[in-house]
Amino acid sequence: MNKRREHILTAMWKKALQPIDNAPLIIFRIFFGFLFACESFGAIATGWVRINLVDVKLTFSHIYMDFLQLLVGPQMYVYFFVMGLVSLAVMLGYRYKWTMPLLTLLWAGAYYLQKTSYNNHYYLLLIICVYMCFLPAASYKSLDVKANRVKEELSMPLYFNWIFIFQVSVLYIYGTIAKFYPDWLDGTFTEIMYQSANIPDGFKNVFTQKEFYLIIAYLGIIFDGLIVPALLWKRTRTLALVASFIFHLFNSATLHIGIFPYFALTFALFFYPSDQIRRIFLKKKAAVEQTEPFATPQLSKPVLGFLAVFMFIQFALPLRQHFIEGDILWTDEAHRLSWRMMLRSRGGYTTFIVENKKTGERSFYNSQNVLSDKQDTRLNTSDMIWQMAQYIKKEYADLGIDVAVYADSWVSINGRAYSQYIDPTVDLANESWNYFGHSTWILPKPF
Repeated sequence: MNKRREHILTAMWKKALQPIDNAPLIIFRIFFGFLFACESFGAIATGWVRINLVDVKLTFSHIYMDFLQLLVGPQMYVYFFVMGLVSLAVMLGYRYKWTMPLLTLLWAGAYYLQKTSYNNHYYLLLIICVYMCFLPAASYKSLDVKANRVKEELSMPLYFNWIFIFQVSVLYIYGTIAKFYPDWLDGTFTEIMYQSANIPDGFKNVFTQKEFYLIIAYLGIIFDGLIVPALLWKRTRTLALVASFIFHLFNSATLHIGIFPYFALTFALFFYPSDQIRRIFLKKKAAVEQTEPFATPQLSKPVLGFLAVFMFIQFALPLRQHFIEGDILWTDEAHRLSWRMMLRSRGGYTTFIVENKKTGERSFYNSQNVLSDKQDTRLNTSDMIWQMAQYIKKEYADLGIDVAVYADSWVSINGRAYSQYIDPTVDLANESWNYFGHSTWILPKPF
């Protein structure tokens, strides 16, 4: 049995080292840089930067990333403009060794700085940035090659493709599993989604018909669950690509979710034979001759070790939702970083009561002096409510007053009646944050 296992592992490793044309990685770099530039410049043009990072007093950064609040202000226009320029440099393969890590650092800062406009594709962009830092994506069709800063390469090992196939598989697998809950299966959420979608009334009348939104709900499960296997199998690959175009362009037109639909389509590059990608996109590129695996650019053992650990984390991190007490739909704990994409409608409102510990005097905290309208409407998740309580505690501490902070919070899930969310008797200012466990100050699910 051990010899058989060793033989299988050896065969898999030889297969992983098989040299293939590097056209998929090169074309992906070009699309990746272009879409990142669209994301960066578009965030300025649409007012996203102003709303989330300029006209605010705090941004609800990811927990333990409060030091990033120093970036908040008009300087974020410059920050995103520079990030757009760096994205174009990545696209062109200009000093890629430096511009790709710089883009990763810039995007990490922007991503961890705020949660008001949290989006799963922001996280996906960050993950792909990490991978791209270590891959020789500028070894062909780049300014670096043209300037002789980088040696031109025509091939890469097959496992470079596997990295991206793995990551997109994680996304779709967890996205599929998350949809198996009652409000998705009976169409409740898809109905809400299209009721609030920015589409003409004539289309909205069709989209909110029960037959339509039920079909969409189950097509979503089928698509997420089968798209990766269908792209991997030669006989269904082109059909799967056509289905991907229809699915993602439909979402782009109806739900207005930024670059994500187009970004998701670029992963198809890694499912097709690399020679076919070369013939379509890089017709003048010489074909790769069959050479020994060691002639292909390789990653060092420390880099391979790091990527193996990083990929394991990507696989394991979404699992934490199944080990935390309570229904994630209600508690929202472990919702982020778990590929729970466009899965529920969550509304609510929270008011804070401040108690002077010395005098016992209580008063309502006027959060409107601190929060924007958008932030106020998003103050219905446990992490943001906890962070607001910590902010209030610090504000009073700066005045030399020690206070307790209580939250009167009410939440509605998928159009249900509002129910009390946070235990109003718990001093949130005195609670520590539990990243991998359940916060007992969240009240039990009422439905």
